[in-house]
Amino acid sequence: MADTNAPTAPVKDPQPSVDRIEDLARRILHGDILLPKFQRAFVWERKQILSLLDSVAKGYPIGSILLWQSRQELMSENRIADLEIKLPKPDYPVNYLLDGQQRLSTICGALYWKGDDPESHWNIAYDLRDKKFVHLDTLEDPAPHQIRVSKLSDPAAFFKHVYALDTLTAPDRDQLKVNADTLFNRFKDYKIAAVTLGDMSIQDVAPIFERINSEGTRLTVVDLMRAATWSKDFDLVDSIDGILEDLTEKNFEEIDRKVVLRNVSASVGGGFSAESIDKLRNHTSAELKEAVAATREAYKRAVDYLVTQIRIPDARVLPYAHQMTVLVEIFRRIPSPSATQFREIESMFWKTALSGYFSGWNTGSMARDQIAVHEFAEGKAPTLGFDFHDPSHTIWKSRTFRSNNAHSKTFAIILSHYGPVDLLTGQKIDTSSALSWTNQKEFHHFFPRKYLESCGEKADRINALANIVLLTSASNKTISASKPSIYLKEVEKAAGPSLAQWLDSNLIPMSAFKAGLKNDFDGFLEERAKAIHAAIQAKIH
Repeated sequence: MADTNAPTAPVKDPQPSVDRIEDLARRILHGDILLPKFQRAFVWERKQILSLLDSVAKGYPIGSILLWQSRQELMSENRIADLEIKLPKPDYPVNYLLDGQQRLSTICGALYWKGDDPESHWNIAYDLRDKKFVHLDTLEDPAPHQIRVSKLSDPAAFFKHVYALDTLTAPDRDQLKVNADTLFNRFKDYKIAAVTLGDMSIQDVAPIFERINSEGTRLTVVDLMRAATWSKDFDLVDSIDGILEDLTEKNFEEIDRKVVLRNVSASVGGGFSAESIDKLRNHTSAELKEAVAATREAYKRAVDYLVTQIRIPDARVLPYAHQMTVLVEIFRRIPSPSATQFREIESMFWKTALSGYFSGWNTGSMARDQIAVHEFAEGKAPTLGFDFHDPSHTIWKSRTFRSNNAHSKTFAIILSHYGPVDLLTGQKIDTSSALSWTNQKEFHHFFPRKYLESCGEKADRINALANIVLLTSASNKTISASKPSIYLKEVEKAAGPSLAQWLDSNLIPMSAFKAGLKNDFDGFLEERAKAIHAAIQAKIH
C-alpha cells in the first residue's frame, strides 16, 4: 500500500544552523519568523515559562526549532506573547515556525514585553540573590535585587539597574552584580539549533509537522486549507465556525468542521473528496465567500429538516456524520423539495442509517453520491439511487446499546416517532431529553439486567437493542431486578384497556409482551426485533 504521507515532490535537504535565541526572538517581531494558523495556541502555564527561562540561565539545552521557508502567503498570528508582529512584504520569503512555538513565544515575551497588565504571564523578574525567575504582580519597580527580564533586550536599561546596585549597603551587592553579568551574557550568547526546510508545498510540510510535533498534534485538512486559502478578507475556519454558530439554537453546532468543509467544496463547484477540497486554494476569496453563504443556507434547511421531520434534537444523535454532507448538498440543490422529493429524502435517511452505508464512505462513493444528488435535483432520476443493503431484523438482537453506536441512535430516533410512554405509569417520555445523549437515564432494560445476569445471560445479549425501552428513573427503580412475569402484571393492571397503545408506543408487539409474561427472553428479543425493523422499513418504502 502506498504511503499517503509520502511527499508529492522532492523535499529539499533541510538546512541546519545555530542561532542566538535573542536573534530568533527579534526575527519574530520583525515578521521574518511567523506562526502559521495551523499551529496550536500558546498554552504554557506560568511554571513552564519560568522553567524554560531557568534552563537558559543555567545553560541547559532546550531543544531545536523547525522552520519552513516559503513564499506562500498563509494565515499567521499577528501577535505573540502580547507583542505585535510586523507583517512581511508581499511575495517576500518568510520562515513559518513548525516546531518550537511555545519556547520561542516564551523567550520573545519575556525579553520584549512592555505590557500594562500586572497579571501578565510575561511580567517576570530575575531574583539576583536567589538566582531564580519569579512572576511579579505589579508594574512598579521591584526590589533592587530583582531585575525585570524585559531589560535583557535593552542593555542600557539593564546595566543602569546593575550600576544602581552600588547604592546598596547589603554585603552581597558585588555578588549580585556578578550574577547580573552572568545572566546577561547567558541570554546574549545562548544558542539553539534551527533547521530550515526549503520551499515546498503545504501538503509535503504536513506529514513533517505531524512527525516532529512534540504534542502529537495532527494537521487536519481544515487546518491546511485555512492556511492555503487565507486572505485578508477570508478566513476558512472563521467562516465554518460562523455556519456552526448559526446552528447553535438547534443544537447542531457540534458538527465536525471537516463535514462542513466538504459542503463548501461542493458549493464552489467541486466535490466531497480530499482532492476536491485541495482545489479550494485555486478560488478567489469572493468565490469562497459565495460558497460559504450557499453552504450556510443549505445547512439551515437541512438541520431544520432533521429536527422537525426526522426528529433529531442534537447533532450527536445523527447516526453518521456523512449523512449530513449529503443532506446539505440535497438542500443546496433543492431549497424547497416537493412532497415526492421529501419522501425520497426521508427514505434515503433511513436506508443509510439502517444499512450502515456511510460507515465505508470513500472517494468513489462520494463521487457517485454527488452525481446521484445532482441528477435527482435536476429531475433526471426519480430516486437518489443509493445502494441499499437491507440487513436482517436480527441486527437489533446482535447490536448492543452504546451512545456512540449508529444503530443505537437509529433505534432511539425511530422510537421517538412513536411517542413512547412509561410502561408503569403511561407518562409520556420526553424523547428530546432522552435523545440529547448527555445521559441515558431514560434508557433501560425491558428484561432487567440483574435478573438476566442471575440467569447466566452475557452482557451483549442483556444490552441488545431489542431489550432496551424508555422508562422514567422511578419506574426503573420499581422494576429493579423483578422477573418480567411479575412486573408485567403490574403493567397490565396500570394500562388496563390502553395496554396495546402503551406497548405500541414502545415498539413492543403483543407477541413480545406475552413472551415477557412467560420470562421467555429469546422469544421477546425475536418479536421485538421484528417490530423495530418493521417500523424502519415503513419509513423506507
